[in-house]
Amino acid sequence: MNEINWKAVDLNLLVAFSTLMETKSVSLAANKLFVGQSAMSHSLSRLRELLHDPLFERQGHQMIPTAKAIQLYPLVNKVLQTISGDILKVDTFEASEFTGTFKIGMTDYAELLFAADIFDAIHQLAPNAQLCFTTVDKANYQDRFDSEPLDLVIGSMKPELKEFQYQTLYTEKHVCMWDGLRHPFNSPISLNDYISLPHALVSPDGALKTGVDKELKALGVSRSVSVASKHFLTIRHLMKKRDLICVVPELMAQLDLFSEKLVHSEPPINVGEFDIQLIWQTRNKENKRYQWLKELLIQTIEKSVAVYRA
Repeated sequence: MNEINWKAVDLNLLVAFSTLMETKSVSLAANKLFVGQSAMSHSLSRLRELLHDPLFERQGHQMIPTAKAIQLYPLVNKVLQTISGDILKVDTFEASEFTGTFKIGMTDYAELLFAADIFDAIHQLAPNAQLCFTTVDKANYQDRFDSEPLDLVIGSMKPELKEFQYQTLYTEKHVCMWDGLRHPFNSPISLNDYISLPHALVSPDGALKTGVDKELKALGVSRSVSVASKHFLTIRHLMKKRDLICVVPELMAQLDLFSEKLVHSEPPINVGEFDIQLIWQTRNKENKRYQWLKELLIQTIEKSVAVYRA
């Protein structure tokens, strides 16, 4: 078995590898790192020799990573993140001079509500930064912190592991929504009207039964679930001009894309509330860049929620 000559490994090679994975191009990676294309090609040659693998194969205008490169990518990023976040701690962060990328994991709900306002807030203070939103859920968000890697996550998740910390941003409640032109129900909607229509269900995990069904069963009634999707936009498009009713978060019902000809009301049963958290990795809590981004997101979402609820 060939063993890696660790004396030949330097930080620049890891940075070059990570940048090549992001850009899939030697020239773009060279430009991003402010080095010549020949220097980047030399780094790639050293990586190939060091790791005993071609790592990237040219297909058209792109360099396609090999299976080994894909396997190494999250590990290399974790090393780089540890070095930048834990070893080379930055005392200051100047947002106006930042030219890197902010990666924010968001649930489908959070992205619909806050992506535009977050973009505007970051673009105003860090105009040269890039922003990447990644969809996450309760099942994958912890792994995504390292595999992407992510800076912060916004959603209705409350981590229990010590490697994560969180702050509750606000508490959300639910409302019923339906096409008011097809069904001019009174508001608040009655239980009989609520169960009279087939239900459309937002189901991140694919389940067709929720706590709503338990509440209805306790009252001696039931509902019929006609369709389910993990995406709020899909449910929204289904609602218009169809005999359907759904339960959505209250802030979601305030969006312009949801409100057209759709009406909403408090549910006739106890649907329950849920908290929205901002989550970050404990190891980054002292990093100035993460602190800046965290505080900006807290302020931005606080303002957005106030506008939705006004």
